[in-house]
Amino acid sequence: MEGRLDCKLFDRLGRSIIPTLEAELLYPRALAILEDLKKLEDDLTAVGKAVSGQIVVAASTIPSAFILPHLAADFKKAHPKISFEIRTFDSAQVIESVLNNEILLGFVGAQNDTQRLSFYPFREDELVLAASTKMKINQRVTTKTLMELPFILRENGSGTRKSMEKFLAEREISIDRLNTCAVLGSSTAVAEAIKANLGVSILSRHAIMDGVEHGQIQIIDVLNLEMKRHFYAVTPKKRSLPYHYEVFLKYLLPADGKEKN
Repeated sequence: MEGRLDCKLFDRLGRSIIPTLEAELLYPRALAILEDLKKLEDDLTAVGKAVSGQIVVAASTIPSAFILPHLAADFKKAHPKISFEIRTFDSAQVIESVLNNEILLGFVGAQNDTQRLSFYPFREDELVLAASTKMKINQRVTTKTLMELPFILRENGSGTRKSMEKFLAEREISIDRLNTCAVLGSSTAVAEAIKANLGVSILSRHAIMDGVEHGQIQIIDVLNLEMKRHFYAVTPKKRSLPYHYEVFLKYLLPADGKEKN
């Protein structure tokens, strides 16, 4: 290398070898070249590999019902030999199934602080206050008003509930202070209860848009309360994904998508 570059890379002092300034400059670039070669090797190995087989995922209710079916359909158009199985759980159960190596790829509405999993943001979402169009309620309310309304909650373990609790806690509102009238096990059940005018709830926009479009649900603005979040793809850190899973995950992530820890 010294002959090729016509420079001295090491000073040899007796039994010691000390890198020169030229070596310090070369080293990080050499590492980058080696990484590029490894990536090229992987890409060449994948050439001609058919993307085929079954992809089994676990997802919380919003990704399972409103996001993944469309993404899976588009992916299958490009890779017809793929089939999907989407199992629906709450976010806590999805994370548990990935931790227990029962599932290689999960989709959740809230992160867990475990160091054994990798979380990748793949879609944005917004939580909104929803009420029946039959309910007489101002189109704009304060956070104080939230505690006076009959409230429908998702069950413990729900990513939607966890996110809602976080946003309300930032406004110093404990979930215990809400006037809870029901706790239901899915966003679909909550949306149906809202249509029946059982109470109000904070839900993903995805879960109520059908009701909004059909004039059954109205979105109420809450002053000084913006509730935006991400949905995450979650994988075990110490397991390699099969090739068709890798291709699907890469398809889902934004072009600049990075691991979210």
